[in-house]
Amino acid sequence: MSGTTFGSLKVYNYRLFTIGQLVKLLGTWMLFTGQDWLVLQLSGNSASALGVVTALQFAPVLFLSLYGGQLADRFDKRHLLLLANAASALVATLLGALVLTGVVTLWWVYVTAALFGMISAIETPVRQAFVSELVAKELLPNALSLSSATFNTARIVGPAVAGLVIAALHDKTGPIFLLTALLCIAPLICLARMRAAELFRAERVAVAASEARTIDGLRYVWRRPDLSLAILLVLIVGLFGFNFQLTLAVLAKVEFRVDAKYFGMLSTAIALGALIGALASSRRRSRPSVYLVLAAAILFAGFETLVGFAPSFVVAVILLIPTGFFMIYFAQAANQRVQLGVDAAFRGRVMALYVLVFLGSTPIGSLIIGWCAERFGPRSGLWTGGLVSLIATVALGVLQLRRVGGRIHVGLRPRPHMRVHERTAGVPAVRPAVR
Repeated sequence: MSGTTFGSLKVYNYRLFTIGQLVKLLGTWMLFTGQDWLVLQLSGNSASALGVVTALQFAPVLFLSLYGGQLADRFDKRHLLLLANAASALVATLLGALVLTGVVTLWWVYVTAALFGMISAIETPVRQAFVSELVAKELLPNALSLSSATFNTARIVGPAVAGLVIAALHDKTGPIFLLTALLCIAPLICLARMRAAELFRAERVAVAASEARTIDGLRYVWRRPDLSLAILLVLIVGLFGFNFQLTLAVLAKVEFRVDAKYFGMLSTAIALGALIGALASSRRRSRPSVYLVLAAAILFAGFETLVGFAPSFVVAVILLIPTGFFMIYFAQAANQRVQLGVDAAFRGRVMALYVLVFLGSTPIGSLIIGWCAERFGPRSGLWTGGLVSLIATVALGVLQLRRVGGRIHVGLRPRPHMRVHERTAGVPAVRPAVR
């Protein structure tokens, strides 16, 4: 890969941050895999019990992520991340000790899942906002994309490693949780070794709670159409289109009738596409246009719809690679548009709202898409989510064009491209959208 792709890794603080996050996320995905296996063991293979654990992990995002953003705007983000990662290590240690001593019950797993969810709901917006303090503004798009690539690398490798460890230990999961606790120490060491003087942030002053209110952050986004459109689009696509944990399982087991080994191929295909998409996004050096965000969302929705109509298992696997690519390419473009457009004083609260709509829509969307799959067949969960996302994106695109008096021009030479001609206050402007 070129230096452009990995440019942010030349920055000492960001390099430490990435190493710590990769190690910690590997442990996190190992924990999730071991936790699901443990739930099946304790519940007699109950899918409902797995659903409860998933809900307990995601539900705190709905209630705590905005508060996490408020904390990020009031306090030192590095110190908050130190506390959050230490808390994660303690909870993983607790779960491992409960399993190894033989006193674990399903209710204990529910409690630890809820604790992990609460920690993640606070930590995620703080971590998102902290990336902007690690690199100069011109490197921020690259840093955000590499962070996404780190996440998807861990998502591919972590479950595979956990499966091998569990099999080698004859279905014992306790050591997995203790290993996760050990891996959570890595970000603590990396955060502690950072050079505070090299962080890209204004001089810190004490900020009272009354000066960093959540409602002020929401009003700030409302007054910024460039931010609100991107966040609204993430909400809609996340609500209906980002439910692959549910839709792929149903597609594999009910429609194609394959076993767990082949179901893993579906998950690997979309994760592989996501990793490539994150690396492709890392070459971006400036704030993406709203039209790039819209185009990426349209392509993602289109490929997801095609997966829903895939005639065979092999075709579904092939289509999931570009689906994963455009899923992350869209998410990264939206994230970068928000991060590069927000004022530093509101960054924590705005990114908390982004995290809320990106992750908090999952449990609600799962109920809607799950009902569709049960009512209209296993494929409908995918094509319904894709079509709704596609229609909503096109509608928002039309509204955006009407707002700026724009029109679209598509050309094939010298290479395929699309340009949007805007007319604002009587002055025409040409903006590149997709090339």
